[in-house]
Amino acid sequence: MATLKIINLEKKFNQTEVLKGINLEINDGDFLVLLGPSGCGKSTLLNTIAGLESSNKGEILIDSQNVNNLEPSERDIAFVFQSYALYPAMNVEENIVFGLKQRKISKENIEQSLDKIADLLKIKELLKRKPAQLSGGQRQRVAMGRALVRDPKIFLFDEPLSNLDAKLRIEMRREIKKLHQNFKTTMVYVTHDQTEAMSLGTKIAIMNDGKIEQFDTPHNIYDKPNTTFVADFVGSPSMNFISGRIEKNDNDIVFLSNDAKKEEGININNLNIKIPSSGQVIFGIRPEHLFLKKEHALRVTKDTNFVEIEVKPELYEYVGHEQIITFNYLGQEILGKFSSSAEIEINKIMKLFIDMNSVSIFDSDTKIRI
Repeated sequence: MATLKIINLEKKFNQTEVLKGINLEINDGDFLVLLGPSGCGKSTLLNTIAGLESSNKGEILIDSQNVNNLEPSERDIAFVFQSYALYPAMNVEENIVFGLKQRKISKENIEQSLDKIADLLKIKELLKRKPAQLSGGQRQRVAMGRALVRDPKIFLFDEPLSNLDAKLRIEMRREIKKLHQNFKTTMVYVTHDQTEAMSLGTKIAIMNDGKIEQFDTPHNIYDKPNTTFVADFVGSPSMNFISGRIEKNDNDIVFLSNDAKKEEGININNLNIKIPSSGQVIFGIRPEHLFLKKEHALRVTKDTNFVEIEVKPELYEYVGHEQIITFNYLGQEILGKFSSSAEIEINKIMKLFIDMNSVSIFDSDTKIRI
């Protein structure tokens, strides 16, 4: 187990900046997830930590030791690749213990480690099979077994579940979660799947265009996003954004959407925000924090800080246990997520209740939370 610290890390490919001053620090036993869209730099960052890529600037510290000039084999890390990277001519047992044999570990210790890992990953009956005889999920277990058997300081995972079908991904996600709970090993995991990130990570770093937009706990990433990018990227459906302005009305501070009349303002006194000089803001609220009735809201939040708005339902989407409704709110589109049993009539004006304790306000110019 180990700590990992990254200081002002930069990486260029020719003239293209891929990593732009990355700073991260995780504690011994943390599970860090690097989350972001394709091309944001997360796999490059993982490869740089592993030593498969060199950085142009900055430091990588493992247990306070600078590893920038160390070879991958000297960093005491284990890498689980997206493509599994198993040796096709070797059987499962040979694949798992190959690294131990290279390190001249005793036969007795190799057998003990193999038995422990095979039992943990439930692959004992597969030990004599070749990779070609395994399913995708079985190959991924073997790839993880090969990494686990080494007992490294840090595990690195590069989108290990992306080649699996949806059901198997969920099962393997649970297995990885269990492994982390059992081994308490420091892990760094790359994915573009927000569900994987939220369910696995003790810390999440949201990446965008080579930078860290937010580095925080899953809870804070979801409930208190630093930027509109984070708010939009995490959540399904993503956060609703209502463009408008903030005005002072007598002793009240109110939010007015672009086409709102003065009497249609939303009181935001309790949010204690710093009003930008332009007054232009983006009002953010997640679909599940819109309620059909006050009593529904009270059942969920046990609070009374609600605002009532008038909307027009325009689109209905049934997704099994819930329904997603698209509303028109003063000319802007917002989505609500409700139980599939709730009755909502399309194109009929109705009221919704906003949980004001769950609202995020962003500066329209900087897109940063205020």
